[in-house]
Amino acid sequence: MKNNTALVIMAAGMGSRYGGLKQIDPVGPNGEIIMEYSIYDAIRAGFNKVVFIIKKEIEDTFREVVGKKIEGIIDVEYVYQKVDNLPQGFSVPEGRVKPWGTGHAVLSAKDAVKTPFAVINADDFYGAETYKLLNGFLTNNQDTDNKYKYCMVGFVIENTLTENGHVARGVCNVDSQGNLINIHERTKIVKFGNETKYTEDDKNWIKIPGKSIVSMNTWGFNLSILQELEERFPEFLRKNKDNLLKAEYFLPTVVDNLINEGKADVKVLSTSDRWYGVTYQEDKPIVKKSIGDMVSENKYPKHLWENIK
Repeated sequence: MKNNTALVIMAAGMGSRYGGLKQIDPVGPNGEIIMEYSIYDAIRAGFNKVVFIIKKEIEDTFREVVGKKIEGIIDVEYVYQKVDNLPQGFSVPEGRVKPWGTGHAVLSAKDAVKTPFAVINADDFYGAETYKLLNGFLTNNQDTDNKYKYCMVGFVIENTLTENGHVARGVCNVDSQGNLINIHERTKIVKFGNETKYTEDDKNWIKIPGKSIVSMNTWGFNLSILQELEERFPEFLRKNKDNLLKAEYFLPTVVDNLINEGKADVKVLSTSDRWYGVTYQEDKPIVKKSIGDMVSENKYPKHLWENIK
């Protein structure tokens, strides 16, 4: 029997620091975008459905740039992350434009996902090993009666930094069995020579140990996460009622809470692959060169979709 797994791609972000719709910015030798390499790697690893979480406003462009290329190769579904998609009794505060964060994004895909699934960011290049690890876990780990079984692909922090500014990462504590103990969102991480530091007040900088494992929003879930996201969203909105213009419902925070409550085990699957992404415009030439090098090394075909089965 064929195992069914879906790849859920979060592509509704605003791209504010980057200054444009970075999800559909070409980086490959024939105009391929980062997301195409993710989908290509996922198909080769055994995933058989892709769910795109997008904003309704970019749907036509998105279908043109991405959808048309892959709709005949893998099952595709589009869902919309809408700022007004809120539980009963809640309304969008005046001035709120940005969607409600990664937890809300995944919740938006609730009706499109019927199988174990992986979650990735649209504008991050994770490498082929990531999808093999995710699909291997998802096809072999179901929830038990008393514990959810999830996974996360963990990257070495040094493999995820940019020279062009600060980044946000979930810094992980992992036990000796490879289980996630907790995850702390650090929203301002900067590389200082050979050291990596974060700040929460722009004054005090705290060192992050070398080789720390970080989350790049690369998760593997059973369907139970969708119910948890839905049930916890109203409480998040109540708790943040004084900060609803900016508050974000972070997926890692929900996972962290489930671990702390003893409801979930999260296996950290470590990869030595380097992450590439376009947080800033200045990152784009680096990503283009790196992908070009991988094409030269025959890790990817020059015309990505020519011969894929």
